[in-house]
Amino acid sequence: MKRHFAVLLALVFVFSTMAPADEGMWLYNAPPKDRIKAKYGFEVTQEWLDHVRLSSVRFNNGGSGSFVSADGLTFTNHHVGAGCVQQLSTEGRDYIKTGFYARTQAEEAKCPNLELNELVGIEDVTDKINAGVKPEMSAAEAGQAQRAAMSQVEKDCATATGLRCDVVTFYSGQVYNLYKYKKYTDVRLVFAPEFDIAFFGGDPDNFTYPRYDLDITFFRVYEDGKPAHLDHYLQWSRTGVKDGDLIFVSGHPGSTGRLLTMAQIEFLRDVQYPMVLKLFERRVALLQDFSKQSEENARIAKEDIFGLQNSQKAITGYQSGLLDKAIMEAKAADEAKLHAAFKADPKNGGAADPWEAIAQAIKVQRSIYPDLTFLERLRGFNSRLAQTARVLVRAAAEKPKPNAERMREFRDSGLPSLEQQLFSTEPIYKNLEAVQLSDSLSEMQDSLGKDNPDVQKALQGKAPADAAKDMIGNTKLDDVAVRKQLYEGGQAAIDASTDPLIVAMRAIDPSARAARKQFEDKVESVVRVNGTLIAKARFTQSGFTQPPDATFTLRLSYGAVKGYPENGKAIPFATNMGGAYEHAAEHNNQAPYNLPDSWMKSKAKLDLKTPLNFVSTADIIGGNSGSPTVNKKGEVVGIIFDGNIESLPWNFAYSDGQGRAVSVDSRGIQEALRKIYGATALADELLGTKAEAATTGK
Repeated sequence: MKRHFAVLLALVFVFSTMAPADEGMWLYNAPPKDRIKAKYGFEVTQEWLDHVRLSSVRFNNGGSGSFVSADGLTFTNHHVGAGCVQQLSTEGRDYIKTGFYARTQAEEAKCPNLELNELVGIEDVTDKINAGVKPEMSAAEAGQAQRAAMSQVEKDCATATGLRCDVVTFYSGQVYNLYKYKKYTDVRLVFAPEFDIAFFGGDPDNFTYPRYDLDITFFRVYEDGKPAHLDHYLQWSRTGVKDGDLIFVSGHPGSTGRLLTMAQIEFLRDVQYPMVLKLFERRVALLQDFSKQSEENARIAKEDIFGLQNSQKAITGYQSGLLDKAIMEAKAADEAKLHAAFKADPKNGGAADPWEAIAQAIKVQRSIYPDLTFLERLRGFNSRLAQTARVLVRAAAEKPKPNAERMREFRDSGLPSLEQQLFSTEPIYKNLEAVQLSDSLSEMQDSLGKDNPDVQKALQGKAPADAAKDMIGNTKLDDVAVRKQLYEGGQAAIDASTDPLIVAMRAIDPSARAARKQFEDKVESVVRVNGTLIAKARFTQSGFTQPPDATFTLRLSYGAVKGYPENGKAIPFATNMGGAYEHAAEHNNQAPYNLPDSWMKSKAKLDLKTPLNFVSTADIIGGNSGSPTVNKKGEVVGIIFDGNIESLPWNFAYSDGQGRAVSVDSRGIQEALRKIYGATALADELLGTKAEAATTGK
């Protein structure tokens, strides 16, 4: 398979010039060097790629970032770092509202549960993962063999290297890569602006452009109690970008569906997305009602509301792509062409139809989706404490098993990260937990029915609100010591526990496991086996003209700084700081267009022409938030924080007619740090002037 993958990568180079525009979230071990050189005249060297890769980081809470100084300074979006900012806040000290700045390293505050990953190595392990798969195996048996091999490869790697090791599936299983990460778990908050400027314009302006946001946060990674010394970090551009410049985005796009079959896409369009959108609408309304009850309630729910509204708008945009007749017709035509080529290939004579096999698997997915969603994926138990109980119940059952036989989340190589989350000191608000659990139990009862055995086991004859009140009121799982006792006590401790959340998770676990097994054996494994056949057919026909779908692993995108036409108007590529004040004035400085006091008081100091946000044609999707935008020198010229609404269908089909990635400009960040926040030391560290002063004696 190594030879096969080498041929595949060669064809990526050959055929990538055929891909439209600047499409592509490219693997670092398969970049489109020839295509970039042909269009932009820039030669991407291996040294450049290695430097940018080693300067990029993944945030375990779903975002991206980068190292920006030799002393561990790390850069991401405010909305990626807001979880830590919220967790460090307390009643009467709301850093989401007021912002945060540690003027000295002694003031930098440790985040309760952040893990940052730096990709230090990539290895093709396709042969190892498929070694145990035999021709006579069913799809379910093959899937189990592959999962077992993945866990073993990861364990061997982690034991040998001390790194975090994850096997990543590409092209439905045609290719498996082992990604080796250096982990940073001592992550401390350095700077965050106020929410009102980080999310200026609020939900109405979300996924729109022009924008005027300072969506940034700085952290510092530590090792052995000291700032980590980094050999690779991105230097800060002093000159920024201009119209037409080539830029690159190095980040971790979460997931895309560009290579899915029509059956898979139609499931998203007709089942999953409508259910998710109803869920978000319900939960936003619930949290808004909760927030109205007190100022403290509003504080603890604010970040959750923002996250839900952001996801709601994103899914609506993804769905718009699937409701677009032109996109769906193009997808169907592409599939029909590939399908015909598969049937015409003599090597496939008499072979089962992989598209039909996947279509049948999706029918199974539809039938098990309610149990899979409410029981296995815990939509019926919307509570951090309930989810903690699930982890404890399953850890007791899974950890004694051989590594290869466990559920993937309990594999040896993943336990350190799981334990970090499980024993986090993140604050838990029981009043919010009770409200959320009550609502989700009620939704589960309505969806699965009052007579459903698992609903009855969960509610124990009580109304959802009463059951939630009892479970949250009487659980002790908010105590880290109790969680550790149950985790270390194993099955005996779990069996003996009378904690109501442990009792509930024990009760529904058989049905939840059954739904998961059906999904793994009859859906996931079938899609993997047959998706591989489709990938091979695509490879045979034209080579992989597209990189694999996104998997929340590091990718490189590129494009041009460029405005776009909208309703007959030319939308410029950049906005400036003065525009933020104008935008606020247009809305009488009323929420969500209210600039913070720090900005209002500092207006006279600022160069209002300083660029603040800009757009580019770089190919991004959710998960790219916090990705550094870099120039040809590998310098930070900005940071991705959003896409416009026209970019959301990129989940399924890229087009640069109007779709754009939106970045905060490096020059606006420097101007704000120095003249609004007085964060001169931080601004100097970004430019390296502090280090220069130290070495020159100035």
